[in-house]
Amino acid sequence: MKCNRRAKRRATATFAVAFALMLCANAGLGADVDAGRQKAEVCVACHGNAGNSTNPAVPSLSGQPAQFISTELFQFREGNRKDPQMTPMAMNLSNADMNDLAAYFSAQKAQPPTHKTDPANAAAAPKIAEQLNCVQCHGPALLGVQHIPRLAGQQFEYLKAQLRAFKAQTRADLDGNMTSAAQALTDNDIDVLADYISGLTAP
Repeated sequence: MKCNRRAKRRATATFAVAFALMLCANAGLGADVDAGRQKAEVCVACHGNAGNSTNPAVPSLSGQPAQFISTELFQFREGNRKDPQMTPMAMNLSNADMNDLAAYFSAQKAQPPTHKTDPANAAAAPKIAEQLNCVQCHGPALLGVQHIPRLAGQQFEYLKAQLRAFKAQTRADLDGNMTSAAQALTDNDIDVLADYISGLTAP
């Protein structure tokens, strides 16, 4: 019985991953930026005007890859990722809604970060990022690609919270790479990385 339950969970997870990747792969097909702008009106209360958050604990969505946004909305809708605010917001979104929102936010220009990185952390962080192969997935300038998010200029407290969640395995990612990478991080590593990354400018 336990084996059957395990197999069922694996099959469900595999289906969820496959469906999410299919959804994000089609994020740009038929998506309507103007429709997304209208649907995003409710989002700006937390994520800021045009998706540029001013709340250190809330992520900026501006300039994020469309595939990443639609994938995360799907994860919230399906319950694979949970958040007290986002889960109820995503629950009633259709695939078209998610793609429209993704198209809109991905087209918005990210504002320069207000966070100022400690010079010592700016010197130490690149080595940690290299050891974790951050640029292999998130791109050379950490601007994100496809279903992988832009990190450069992201909110400091949000980055720390997500890295801690990956390390604690209370947040999962589609392929498990972040959960795996985060296991090697100390609390100080997380502080150093978050301080460094949140001060990077996204062009």
